Amino acid sequence: MNKLGAVIAFTYRNKVKTKSFRLTTLLLALLLVVGMNIPYVIQLFSGDDGDGALKLGIATGSYNELAQQISEVSMQAQKQQTEATATPSTATGNNRAAAQPQIDWQTQPRSETELNRLIQNKELDGYLLLKASDKEPFPTVTLVSDNNASGAQTLLQSAAQTVKLRSIAAGQLSEQQLQELGSPVTIVHQSPDQQGSGSTGDSDRSYTRENFILVYILMILFFISLTMTGNMVASEITSEKSSRVMEILITSVAPLTQMFGKIIGIFLVGLTQIALYAAVFSAHLFLPYYQDVLAQFNLHLSNLSWQVAVFGFMYYILGYFLYSTLYAAVGSIVSRTEDLGQAVSLLTVLTLAAFYIGIFSISSPNSLIIRIASYVPFFAPTTALVRVGLGTIAWWEIVISMIILIISILFCGWLSTKIYRTGVLMYGKRPTWKELRRAMKAYKI
Repeated sequence: MNKLGAVIAFTYRNKVKTKSFRLTTLLLALLLVVGMNIPYVIQLFSGDDGDGALKLGIATGSYNELAQQISEVSMQAQKQQTEATATPSTATGNNRAAAQPQIDWQTQPRSETELNRLIQNKELDGYLLLKASDKEPFPTVTLVSDNNASGAQTLLQSAAQTVKLRSIAAGQLSEQQLQELGSPVTIVHQSPDQQGSGSTGDSDRSYTRENFILVYILMILFFISLTMTGNMVASEITSEKSSRVMEILITSVAPLTQMFGKIIGIFLVGLTQIALYAAVFSAHLFLPYYQDVLAQFNLHLSNLSWQVAVFGFMYYILGYFLYSTLYAAVGSIVSRTEDLGQAVSLLTVLTLAAFYIGIFSISSPNSLIIRIASYVPFFAPTTALVRVGLGTIAWWEIVISMIILIISILFCGWLSTKIYRTGVLMYGKRPTWKELRRAMKAYKI
């Protein structure tokens, strides 16, 4: 056990102290900081006042009264939206509509020439123009603006639809009836097992837009971290073997201790990188600017499910040890680092398959292919996570998936240890499977 700890500590210090590791980690952290601050920098240079409100005016014409009604309806909708956003717990299921940009109406009608001048001077973001239509009695509604005001189009379209219904009804319908006509019909999702239990669909599921983003990030993080650390394990073993250092190490430390010491040490290196990136990302999320951005898109950290984060971390650990044992075995049979890329190509294909199956099935988390793949150990770290975060999965399915993963880790670890003991002292050309099998018969673990 002391030797295992020494190998872990040596591998960790050796990797963390290298200039390439520090430079790569620092550059990726800087890229993350720059990428997350690009919207804020653009906002500063665009001359935005920072309050997030779009200043819209109204053009003079024969439909000023209808334009005023559109502005009033949109302000009422904004008020209702603000009240809904203030209660994050209600922002679940299909009722989590993205927040529309706030509009600061300049209700005094002005000429189009004056309004265009105000837009050029950055005093307005746009204006509403109503003109007579040749086909319909209701006038055409035009939003004249630059790109900054294009986000208000959905809100204005809904408000214009409500005003149109009012004008057509001409007092024949009550205000409540008009609101019922203008409100969209919401279709909730419900699985067959929820139907029998009287569940109401999304309210009992872990699906939220926040969890969707979290699952997406975790899958990308799993793929990048696994590829980097897996290749790090293989290259560490191959470099020691090619420099003949392995012949000295093998006499003082058992091969089993060496292999798992390197695997655990590099696992800690990967966790260090992930912790650093998570700290940078989390620090940005709690800045006032990002709080406003999250509120604008109706995203709330309180809607994140702790089960997704916990199971994501567990599947990451299990997936890492499954793949890293195979990377270690492949690295032990390669004598030159130049041949390592070709040797690990099959493992790279497996990691790509796990990533793409999860990504392409993220919109249909209960499909047959992803249910089957969640029991395949090489694909389970991503596909089972998609089912946990976005689909419906029973607790016994998670248990079976993890048991299969653990059994696969034990088998691959046993097989990789036999290959490792044989391969680290085989030099020259890469041995064939027949040669490895013949050599492995001499060892008993």
